[in-house]
Amino acid sequence: MHLLRKFIRYYRPYRAIFYFDMFCALVLSAVDVSFPQILRVLVNGIFARSPGEILGRLPVIAAGLLVLYLIRFGCQYYITSWGHIMGARMESNMRQDLFDHYQRLSFSYYDRNNTGEMMSKLVSDLFDISELAHHGPENVFISLLKILGSFVLMMWISVPMTLILAAVTAVMIAFSIYENKKMRAIFLDNRKKIAGVNSQVQDSLAGIRVVKSFGNEALERKKFERSNLLFLDSKVGSYRIMGSFRAGNALFEGLLYLTVLAGGGLMIALGRLSLADLSIYALYINIFINPIDVLVEFTELFQKGYSGFRRFVEVLETDPEIKDRPGAKDLGAVRGQIEYRDVSFHYDEDEKVLEHINLKIDSGKTVALVGPSGGGKTTLCSLLPRFYDVNGGAVRIDGTDVRDIRLSSLRSAIGIVQQDVFMFSGSIRDNIAYGKPGATEEEILRAARSAGIHDFIRSLPDGYDTYVGERGTRLSGGQKQRIAIARVFLKNPAILILDEATSALDNESERYIQESLDRLAQNRTTIVIAHRLSTIRNADEIVVIADDGIAERGTHRELLAKNGIYAKYYNMQFEKSGAAGRADP
Repeated sequence: MHLLRKFIRYYRPYRAIFYFDMFCALVLSAVDVSFPQILRVLVNGIFARSPGEILGRLPVIAAGLLVLYLIRFGCQYYITSWGHIMGARMESNMRQDLFDHYQRLSFSYYDRNNTGEMMSKLVSDLFDISELAHHGPENVFISLLKILGSFVLMMWISVPMTLILAAVTAVMIAFSIYENKKMRAIFLDNRKKIAGVNSQVQDSLAGIRVVKSFGNEALERKKFERSNLLFLDSKVGSYRIMGSFRAGNALFEGLLYLTVLAGGGLMIALGRLSLADLSIYALYINIFINPIDVLVEFTELFQKGYSGFRRFVEVLETDPEIKDRPGAKDLGAVRGQIEYRDVSFHYDEDEKVLEHINLKIDSGKTVALVGPSGGGKTTLCSLLPRFYDVNGGAVRIDGTDVRDIRLSSLRSAIGIVQQDVFMFSGSIRDNIAYGKPGATEEEILRAARSAGIHDFIRSLPDGYDTYVGERGTRLSGGQKQRIAIARVFLKNPAILILDEATSALDNESERYIQESLDRLAQNRTTIVIAHRLSTIRNADEIVVIADDGIAERGTHRELLAKNGIYAKYYNMQFEKSGAAGRADP
């Protein structure tokens, strides 16, 4: 019932279409059920009269039937066209709701789930739900009307034969319910297995350059073959159940015809049924059995749509871990003072990442975080825009706990430049403008000049309209990095996070990028995560984060003088070139 209520909610915007669709279904069923009865009246009444009377009334009868079937044509057209349109619109609404919810979900959800599986829920699952939304109510309604209507009219012709038919139908329904339970489980398994196939495809295609660089096409083929065969096994199981389901129902349908043949012959022999009535009764058997076939087909459709909708609802009912608190406010004018007060964080209960961290960064200052990989530097920065929430303590901006600030306001005040720059499919202009949707052309050009990428863009044949390729594959690492910097220039945040923004670049590119980053960091509170210590010598404070928390802190000169962890890292990086001895101590 919970799923049903959720499902019905998507019909509400299209109630007028739905109700008229059901009305057309009622008219269509009435026409189909009435035809044998009209034929019975004609055979036993008008067609039994003189040829003159028959010929006199035949045009009126033909005209009446023509009008009847023109009405049926109109109803069938509306059901087929507008019924599908309603289903497509519902599918579109569901897809939008699912995508919107994906946008609201926290990083932790994406840490646990694969993109391919999420795509499967967004595309293939919703198609079957759409088919169920359109055909479900309509098929059930029409079928039940035809079954009940033909049953009543068959009772009018012969009560004993119809009761026997009812008994056979009851056994058929019990068989269908039994098989239906097995189909539900197997179709849900189908969904999971095809999601696994989508997941494997997404991983292999997204990492195709890595695959080819390692020559691991055969390995990827084996991995895909494994998930593909698992899906095949699931499909084979579903087809076996469907085979027994349909064959069993076909057997029962044959028993219905057998009942009519044997029972009709007996009734005629006993003089309790005329040959004409048996013929009419046989027509009603077709009307009685055809909707049963439709319901059998609907069972498969229902199970596919039901399993898909259940997976759909599971996502929608996943509560974002990071969301606005009641009463959360906008940040207002941002000075940029940051404080980590007794902060502790862990991804899992047994995995401690940060323990009792205390750090204060004054407005407009630059603080660099250094230390071994896995020490929690990126995690510490991720707590500031609330990509994750602290497990203990508090993170504050200008004295306000970030959990008391509206997410949109909080994140608009923070700009992030990462090592792995993501480029959206589209033009260079689109990617820069992502920092400020609706930005003017002049603002985009100004941001590109500030990032030192304007001249390069102008040298391209298509300039700012140049297509960057999927994930920016047509650009070098340094070019992508400067576009990312231009994006942040356009955003113009008060707080800046630089997460190893130059570590993947060659020395020449690093020099140009570092100049752009220095311009970007001016008059902003900046947190820099760096492994290349040459880039942070001018930081106002350097904080060394080790596995047990903050190990050292101070300026570049102070930390070298301590001759501790920072000095060790610094000397290791420069000793090969002899630069350590020449560096400013």
